[in-house]
Amino acid sequence: MNVDEIEPQIAEPATLSLDDRRKLSFLVEEFNCLYAEALDEGRIADWPGFFTEDAVYKLLARDNAEAGLPLSLMYCAGKGMLKDRAYAIEYTEMFAPRYTKHQISNTRVLGREGDIVTARSNYSIFETLVDEPTEILQVGTYHDRFVIEGDRLLLKERCALYDTVCVPICVVFPP
Repeated sequence: MNVDEIEPQIAEPATLSLDDRRKLSFLVEEFNCLYAEALDEGRIADWPGFFTEDAVYKLLARDNAEAGLPLSLMYCAGKGMLKDRAYAIEYTEMFAPRYTKHQISNTRVLGREGDIVTARSNYSIFETLVDEPTEILQVGTYHDRFVIEGDRLLLKERCALYDTVCVPICVVFPP
């Protein structure tokens, strides 16, 4: 696997009409706002609901992707694994109380083929432990494949490609 395999070009954005690009960009932006809001509010049980039944979620270091190494810090194949991860975070993992703030920006719809929309967005996550100053937890890029279901989107695949090789001791919540 390399970066090109993470984000194959489905269709050039120029082939989409301006109206289609606006509509799809709005749907992706709205999706990302709701996704960030759920995680920032600690509603981890809601997280799997953003994905299709056969979704794939990967948290992958950029240098691994560029070297063609598929090792992921977090990997979930299917909604069942996403639910297991959410359950573990909510009920079994022990960690210090914390708050997160996701900032998702520079969203770009890359293409559409049928009901599949490919998009890319930058993300940064700030984390505050109750008794410590806020720190940057992670910065990277989401490489997404969405499925259009009615007037909403669901993630078929999200690869959160983080930029640093130095990760915190504890990554509790998914990016």
